[in-house]
Amino acid sequence: MATTMIRTLNLNDFSNLESMETGIEDDYVKRIFNRLITGNNRLYGLFSDGQLVSYGGFTIYAKRYAMLGRLRSDRRYRGRNFATTLMSHIMHEAFKLNGIQWVGANTQEDNLATRRILEKLGMKQESVLHGALTKDTKALESGAKPWNKIYDLKRKKDWINEVYVKKTAVFPYECYYPLPASKELFPEDHLLEWSFYENDARTRFLITKKDQKKHHYLHAVYPWSDITKQAGLWETIANDYHQLVEQTADETYIWMDLTKEEVQSLPGDHKFTLPSPWILHGMERKKWKESVKAVASFSTLHH
Repeated sequence: MATTMIRTLNLNDFSNLESMETGIEDDYVKRIFNRLITGNNRLYGLFSDGQLVSYGGFTIYAKRYAMLGRLRSDRRYRGRNFATTLMSHIMHEAFKLNGIQWVGANTQEDNLATRRILEKLGMKQESVLHGALTKDTKALESGAKPWNKIYDLKRKKDWINEVYVKKTAVFPYECYYPLPASKELFPEDHLLEWSFYENDARTRFLITKKDQKKHHYLHAVYPWSDITKQAGLWETIANDYHQLVEQTADETYIWMDLTKEEVQSLPGDHKFTLPSPWILHGMERKKWKESVKAVASFSTLHH
């Protein structure tokens, strides 16, 4: 019978990653492996008879959140529940860290295998968002005046508190990483760095911020569904996008997280690329502690 063990990965494990058959060509995890095992990142591996057969990890945000991800499995060992066992271990390790109040994961709708794992872990679905990409917003522009930039820090805080923090609404913190809002997610240095705009009536606001994953992105955050009805909204986004393009001189896109309803409202000639939507799953610390207590009670009863 095979012996299995789970441990954190280190630099010496890179050869173990390379020996796996994941079916993923040009895997970014290999390119940035050394960054994914330090700082706010952790990687864990499940070994069967000394062979690395599955690995995954988490990244900590704002000292409060842990996002699971980077799950990879060797195709030769699938069907043995290794991935679920590993991710369960990683979730519990994340919750054991001081300050972590929420653990979640973001996976695409068509990734049924990972969705099943997250459901087995007891994570609830929190949002479904398309990571919509474009370089061309002309179909949404009307020639209206761009919105007014907000410089006042208190005004920025008021908007964030009213629209996100009070409602614990999902906030697109980074491309690929939406998180349920809390005041810890919005330190002053972030609010000063991000660009805020509001319409003349001061009934709507927009955030634009820079991000870089494989490419450069202008990440546009707009918390209402009337994306095609607000004059000047897309002119504002387009202005910031063109400024960013001049700065990067590289492959650069606008990224906007859109609900399925918002996608349906886009004009027929829009230029957005719309990959399979991302489903955010998550669990609060209170729910995790309750589940751990329930398992302990069950084990005691059946001992």
